Amino acid sequence: MGKYRKLGRTSSQRKALLRNQVTALIYHGRIITTEAKAKEVRKIADGLIAMAAKEKDNFEMVKVTAKVPVKDKDGKRVKEVVDGKRVTKYETVEKEIKKDLPSRLHARRQILRVLYPVVSVPTEAAGRKRNTKKVDLAAKLFDEYGPKYANRKGGYTRIIKIGQRKGDGALEVVLELV
Repeated sequence: MGKYRKLGRTSSQRKALLRNQVTALIYHGRIITTEAKAKEVRKIADGLIAMAAKEKDNFEMVKVTAKVPVKDKDGKRVKEVVDGKRVTKYETVEKEIKKDLPSRLHARRQILRVLYPVVSVPTEAAGRKRNTKKVDLAAKLFDEYGPKYANRKGGYTRIIKIGQRKGDGALEVVLELV
């Protein structure tokens, strides 16, 4: 008897499917899938959330100086001519950032090993590359879900049965974060 469901796929296909569904669950908060897939996704997602809850406060605030491009009122970079070339004008700014301690950094890398990178596209610019933003799901886990589930001892997801699928009769469920 195996310790996991094979879902009728090869190991690489199964791994990709589960990573994709875990990423969608963390990003959206709920997904609709079959019961067998939901039970497998639940195992992975609960492990990631438990890791994030354990490491939620394991960082230190550090002041750094950064070069930031100067922007005009339209949000475009200001250019200046230096030695006959147009170059972007920069200013130095002090910022305060979170620096992960070693155990949290390890947890972040473990989380990023499972989750796919997500790019959010604004609705008005659908199909365009401009104004797209990369979403940091590891930061979402540490900053949003970690404190939310800090006092909870597991059971971060819930499976609600919604009936059979019309095409093949498979039992569909909603998998959502509690």
